[in-house]
Amino acid sequence: MDSAVLLDLLGNENRRRILRLLATKPCYVTEISEYLDVSPKAVIDHLRKLEEAGLIESTTDDQRRKYFRIARSLRLEVSVSPYGFGAKSAYPAKNSFDMAARCQHLSIEVPDGSGSSSDLADLADEFGRLQNLDRELSLAQRWVQGRVEDTLAEIDERLGTESDSRFFAAVLAALVETDGTPAAVADEVGAREETVADALRRLADVGVVARDGSADVDRYRIR
Repeated sequence: MDSAVLLDLLGNENRRRILRLLATKPCYVTEISEYLDVSPKAVIDHLRKLEEAGLIESTTDDQRRKYFRIARSLRLEVSVSPYGFGAKSAYPAKNSFDMAARCQHLSIEVPDGSGSSSDLADLADEFGRLQNLDRELSLAQRWVQGRVEDTLAEIDERLGTESDSRFFAAVLAALVETDGTPAAVADEVGAREETVADALRRLADVGVVARDGSADVDRYRIR
């Protein structure tokens, strides 16, 4: 789901309260109306918008009463800093997700997933382990965000003027992964070659990178 649409949808407090209630149990319109202390008509309008967005779904019981429940799990992350604003949403990864292959900078002990346990004690223990892991990952994410901002602030200071430090950081990282030519760096960061060439010349002017003058084409490396 588009994160901008999701932010607009969840900007309404009553819709957030509806989701909070549905996270505890499926409910029908009258229950939700009493919980919110708003009219059933207003509740139906909120439910329609949430259902159209795919956040909730409905089922009808034997008495033809419609129950609403959350359709599936969804994670929304918003980042606001002096160096950028971003919002992204994602569904939980499937059990087949290969942590070792996709998360090269993160080391987590992942169960082999062979078979399933019917022992409630084992399931409860696994749930507790995952809750602890979730808390630790949240702390690690905050730590990484702090280090990212420190790095971007230092890049700004080194360049001596206000700049697009996130772009310059991406250019520097691409230098490590490529042959150092503007064309290769531009391809890595997804920018125009002329823009990258200008950035590399600027980084060279302040002594952050060095140009290889012996090459047939411009080639740069980090000092």
